[in-house]
Amino acid sequence: MRFLAALLLWLVTTIALAAAVPGLWAQLNIVDENGYAALAADAARDPRLQDAMADELATQVTELGANRGYPLNPMVARMAADSYTRNSGFPGQFAQANRIAHRWVFTGAVPSGNSTDQWLVDVAPMLSDPSFAATLGHLDLQVPPTLTVPITVDAPELRPGKLRVLATWGPWIAGVVTVAAAVLALLTFAAARSRGKAVTALGVSALLVGAGGRAGIEVGRRYVTDALDRTTGNIRTVADVMVGSAEHSLQHWLNMTVLMGFGLVVLGVLSAALGSIVLRDKASQ
Repeated sequence: MRFLAALLLWLVTTIALAAAVPGLWAQLNIVDENGYAALAADAARDPRLQDAMADELATQVTELGANRGYPLNPMVARMAADSYTRNSGFPGQFAQANRIAHRWVFTGAVPSGNSTDQWLVDVAPMLSDPSFAATLGHLDLQVPPTLTVPITVDAPELRPGKLRVLATWGPWIAGVVTVAAAVLALLTFAAARSRGKAVTALGVSALLVGAGGRAGIEVGRRYVTDALDRTTGNIRTVADVMVGSAEHSLQHWLNMTVLMGFGLVVLGVLSAALGSIVLRDKASQ
């Protein structure tokens, strides 16, 4: 009976851990605004994203100049944009732009100048950077306070505050699932006859979660690609790099879970072996 109880607890613990690891990662890196901004700043160091944003910013500054009566050379505008996206301040400003986009989908906050329900990113702070002025000369482009670029095509299922429920309940759900996984692991350890075997079993749970999570990433990539197809222009490349950065972050968490599982398996095997030796010595006395 005790074995069956321990086995049932182990199964439930494995399921809870499989929900806790990606759930906690998503809460800290996607749902949480600061975590998402940090993810965006990390992605902004990728040359592919820098090139795509440079192309988009060059297009925007050229159009802005034409509207102000300054026919800018596109090559000069691109040089200014390249210089900007490769300086140390770009990741921070890119992260700030993504904060605004994050609020749009998670809280429903609509930036000024957004007259549609499209998901937009504000590039005005980037175009106002001194590096543009230094490269373009003394042109007074008068960058408006807000200059938004659509991230996605207009789609009925993408509306402000679409993920507000996750922003509200995500922290609670992630916390409850994580605590539940920890409590179930302790109960499994307490219910098992052999502590060493219990530790080994919990290590196997971590190994299964880590390996299963990596397989889940591969399966989910097709759905992510479908979502990326909703993005437009250079933002498609930007979104692709950000998704890649998110995948790399999640894979790191899963790798750490696998390493933790491997460590628990080794510890459990050693503990079980040592316990067997102790029992044998006691029996021989």
